[in-house]
Amino acid sequence: MTLVPLGDRVVLKQCEAEETTKSGIILTAKSQEKPQEAEVIAVGPGGMVDGKEVTMQVKAGDKVIYSKYAGNEVKLGDEEYIIVKQSDILAIVE
Repeated sequence: MTLVPLGDRVVLKQCEAEETTKSGIILTAKSQEKPQEAEVIAVGPGGMVDGKEVTMQVKAGDKVIYSKYAGNEVKLGDEEYIIVKQSDILAIVE
């Protein structure tokens, strides 16, 4: 099974949370902050959304930073994904 987003939606796979700080301190699972960086898995077609033309600016394989509380979490098989609107993506990491 695959996820095919509609409209201006984007499917993201969240990057792993860091287990150690830059200074070498090991973090417990409860202390780890949910990362806001993810990889784009699938991109919707864009088109007319709410009466406005939307051109998709991200593509599968891009690394992006998205809004902290954006999207819906979805579990498909053993994998967890986040589906967000393109407007919830803040930047592409190059």
